[in-house]
Amino acid sequence: MGAACISHCETTEWADTVLEGNEGMGQVISVTPPDEEVRVLHLWHQGGNTISGMQRFRRAWVIPTISVSENMKSIPSQIVQIKSDKQYQSSVIYSIKGPGVDEEPKGIFTINKTTGIVYLNAMLDREKIDRFKLRAFALDSDGAPLEDPTDLEIVVLDQNDNRPVFSQALFRGYVLENAIPGTLVMRVIATDADDANTDNAHLKYSIIQQDSPEMFSIHQDTGEIRTVQVGLDREGMGSYNLTVQVADMMGEGLSSTARAVISIGDLNDNAPLFTQEEFVMEVPEQSSGLDVGRVSVTDRDLRGSPNWMVKYAIISGDPQGAFAIRTDPQTNEGILALVKPLDYEANTIHNLTVFAENEAPLLPSVPRTSRSQARIKVIVKNLNEPPVFSENPMMVRVKERISPGSVIGVFTAKDPDIGLSQEIRYSLISDPANWLLVDVQTGQIGTRYSMERKSPFLEGGWYTALIAAADNAVPPLSSTGTLSVEVIELNDHAPVLWQHSGELCSGPHHGHGILLSATDEDMPPQSHPFHFQLDQSSIALTLNWSISEVNGTHAMLELLTEVEEGVYTLPLLVSDSGDPPLAQLHMLNVSVCRCDAVGICRGSAAALFSSGAGISLSALIIILSSVALLLVLALLLLLFRCTASNTAQKGLLSDSEDDVRDNILNYNEQGGGEEDQDAYDMNRLRNPAVAVPPSPRFKPPVRRDAPYSQTLPRYPQRPTKRPSDIADFIHDGLQAADSDPSVPPYDTALIYDYEGEGSVAGTLSSIFSSEDSDQDYDYLQEWGPRFRRLADMYGDQCL
Repeated sequence: MGAACISHCETTEWADTVLEGNEGMGQVISVTPPDEEVRVLHLWHQGGNTISGMQRFRRAWVIPTISVSENMKSIPSQIVQIKSDKQYQSSVIYSIKGPGVDEEPKGIFTINKTTGIVYLNAMLDREKIDRFKLRAFALDSDGAPLEDPTDLEIVVLDQNDNRPVFSQALFRGYVLENAIPGTLVMRVIATDADDANTDNAHLKYSIIQQDSPEMFSIHQDTGEIRTVQVGLDREGMGSYNLTVQVADMMGEGLSSTARAVISIGDLNDNAPLFTQEEFVMEVPEQSSGLDVGRVSVTDRDLRGSPNWMVKYAIISGDPQGAFAIRTDPQTNEGILALVKPLDYEANTIHNLTVFAENEAPLLPSVPRTSRSQARIKVIVKNLNEPPVFSENPMMVRVKERISPGSVIGVFTAKDPDIGLSQEIRYSLISDPANWLLVDVQTGQIGTRYSMERKSPFLEGGWYTALIAAADNAVPPLSSTGTLSVEVIELNDHAPVLWQHSGELCSGPHHGHGILLSATDEDMPPQSHPFHFQLDQSSIALTLNWSISEVNGTHAMLELLTEVEEGVYTLPLLVSDSGDPPLAQLHMLNVSVCRCDAVGICRGSAAALFSSGAGISLSALIIILSSVALLLVLALLLLLFRCTASNTAQKGLLSDSEDDVRDNILNYNEQGGGEEDQDAYDMNRLRNPAVAVPPSPRFKPPVRRDAPYSQTLPRYPQRPTKRPSDIADFIHDGLQAADSDPSVPPYDTALIYDYEGEGSVAGTLSSIFSSEDSDQDYDYLQEWGPRFRRLADMYGDQCL
């Protein structure tokens, strides 16, 4: 059938020699020069023709794996040549297909179709693609296959072109101090992208630098870091810095470095030591709850850890238990406190012995020392002490809206000084809402205003005030007491139903019920949970309707049986959970209607008239009649107010045509003539029944005709801080502005040596002085209402 040859060059004599004697027997494949041993592969066998009693076998075209080194720079380069023995019989056309040829990445390999030489056209990277599997074809000039297609596999040989890389630039480890040699601390990890089956990826680890003394070593193959000697002391060195290296080619090739930081863990190998053997402190007599002073210790263990934190104890010198000592967590100091009052006359000096130890137990190997104990000398001073409240803070409970002037408690203090008769006086130093009053001598607390539960000055229902108690010593001393007043909510509002109407399907299980909700102006626990209940006296209600509570504020109204369509008025009683509970009866209008398949009512109007019940139509007529009646009453009220307004404007003399009293004039005082007619308020004369409005806070009214020299009204002082007095402050300011005679409207000054400019109507002397009886007095009609009576007197002369 033929044979094929593969070599690193074109056809040579050694290749032809190989083919000799094998013509028609199959193929021989070689990738070595003639001076080396030729690699021969066992071939497939397929059944053939029998000639002279012998069977002829057909041998398949098999090509062995071809190795090509990565990063080859002589491009293009011949890598292999394939041949078929049919080339001696006729022309052969060679071709290859697959990844690197006509598939991505394309164009890496090409073949000379005449000679069968395969070329490498680009450098290969084993780390991206380590082998290529191609298919080779041998065709005649007509395109018919001369050989069966066979696989051509090209393996990329690895080169050491990648450095080993650590998994992280900084490794952190941890080991306790005093660790024994060989203790595992941490492990560093590195990787190499080269072939793991070659020395190119055979890694070795090493430590190239570490802090002195050298306490650690690394395993060259695993990267494990362990201790190598004793003596790790956190107090001497808290951490170690190492520089580790990894190299390929068994430590002789490319390398990389990373940092390793090893922290030394703390053990309680240092006992706390007092900084002094004796501490001296002073404390006033008859005092308690005071911090007397501090004692300090040193501890070399890790700050903030249980190995460093100290517990103090008084081991002698305090048989009465008057002192206590605690630890300051920030400074580790011991704070000596006085828990019981001391008597200067009984004992002036107290000698205490205190002991200090860590929260964590000390290592057994650490020796004990006497410096863990110290003495404290406490000197009692005979000094004037401030008053002490017997109950601080003092808590009282009052009901909201308590009457002003009510007594809510007595907040008293005592003077701790023995044998001294001192007077204590009380005062308020903090009362945000200005609600309280304090008796200066007794400390009795009363209310200035009513306390409101909804006040913004309450926090969680509590009102806080500060009371000061001071003695009369020289110098005086004072103390502050906290008064906490709990304002208790009163149940003074009944719950209110939000909705008063709704729709229900006539079927008990058709559609949804009516969700009812209620609210209460009171706050819990005087409000919800609410209780919804229908009138139990009506059997029809209990048989046809049911109500179930959904949560504390909602309930669901549903039908138990099918009822007729129409409007139903249900008495619903809603009560709260107060003490005592309050309830309110609500009338709930429910429209029962026929619903569609999905439970939606066909319409309230349809429900009213489709049932044919007379009650629904009557209810509608009553509603419309009520609306009409309300409109009529509103119209009558409007007409009445208009009539009353006109009557008030006209006054007592509005219906009298003989009223000529436009004003009251004092004829023994000179003024501005007829223009000066505003000396008095004529409305008081015309409407004597109307009461004079009282001045706010019983202040005398200011005369509108007062001269400029009169004292100006007293304006209110600066605004008060009490919210309850803001309304009075605004009212006083408005009243003072209205009563100020220095702003318009006001009368002009009177000039006593001038009679005025006179009236625009001119003088009246011509009425009697004229002798002409034909005088025309029609102009009197044009002078206005003041001369109407005069025009009537002479009106007959105008006719």
